Amino acid sequence: MRRIALIAATTCLVTLVAGALARAQVPIVTDTIPAEDRAAAAVVPDWEVPRTSWGHPSLEGVWSTDDMRSVPRERDEEFGTRDRLTPEEFAERAASDAEERDRILNRAAYSSNSVGSRTFGWTSQVIDPPNGRIPPMNETGIARARPSDRGTYGPGPFDAFEDFHLYDRCITRGILGSKFAVVYGNGLRIVQNPDSVVISYEMLADTRIVRLDGRPHAEESIRQYLGNSRGYWEGDTLVAETRNLTNRTSIGGNGIGVRHSEAMTVTERLTRVDPEMIEYTATVDDPLTYTEPFTVRMMFTTQPGYEIFEYSCHEANRAVSGGLGGERNYEQRVAEAVARGETPPDRLPSQPRLDDLPEDESVFININRGDGVE
Repeated sequence: MRRIALIAATTCLVTLVAGALARAQVPIVTDTIPAEDRAAAAVVPDWEVPRTSWGHPSLEGVWSTDDMRSVPRERDEEFGTRDRLTPEEFAERAASDAEERDRILNRAAYSSNSVGSRTFGWTSQVIDPPNGRIPPMNETGIARARPSDRGTYGPGPFDAFEDFHLYDRCITRGILGSKFAVVYGNGLRIVQNPDSVVISYEMLADTRIVRLDGRPHAEESIRQYLGNSRGYWEGDTLVAETRNLTNRTSIGGNGIGVRHSEAMTVTERLTRVDPEMIEYTATVDDPLTYTEPFTVRMMFTTQPGYEIFEYSCHEANRAVSGGLGGERNYEQRVAEAVARGETPPDRLPSQPRLDDLPEDESVFININRGDGVE
């Protein structure tokens, strides 16, 4: 009888939990109007930007670029210079976005992806040049390219820390790489005081201080991963110019890609256009990398219940030791193939070779213990 009662109680509990889960489904709404057209500044011509107690336009809050997921960075060539989707094209994107939200929020048992809550009607994030595409690299930019620019997203080889990208090493994603929407961690926090605006990024926990007090840029010899930012208000728009960058980050997502030069300057413009939206543009000017400057546009938005938590990542993460160990394993398999008179195995660009891997750690270097490091 006790067993029957236990089974009955368990069945009742499962039924209650299942019912609660069913009721906890997140409502999914398919946008019918592009989110940029619903912004307060677009709907109400005389909309007033919220202000701080000292009178500056308020940019403060926790924001995200998750709503930029379905807006491609570069425009498909078929769109030419058209920067807006047609109503039919927008409806297709909105339906796809709604399906993705439902999959992640209501149907996936586990998902490492974050997701937005709005659909924008822009054809690309790049808005200048008019074709919506990043200009080609010039000769100096091409000459500077090397395999380590992509770190573990590239083919290697991996022989030292410097062969890994700064993102691999949990150091930084760069000034623009920290904003492009990636698989998760796309939050940022903005706080203000009368003399500065502070921007903190969720992933890798970088923080930038944009000084507003009129002080000059730091001297040219001082270089930082996120550069040296100075700003001012142009009406209700914050304009921030950043220079004194290093040549060790990229403007790509997560800061991955051919690295820019130390000559690069980035001019950002942040305008509050809605209680839940900040329009953001960044003009990249790097004469030693690209044939001409270009401008990217994104919208920072709020997301329901979004919180920024600690991003626990450090330079001694196992991705680095695994990469170095995998390289040693590859070298061993090449040597064995050569000794047998066979063709060496191919180096695969992104997927590991899973056959004939050792069952112990004998060929792997654990850099956290210092093994194999002189």
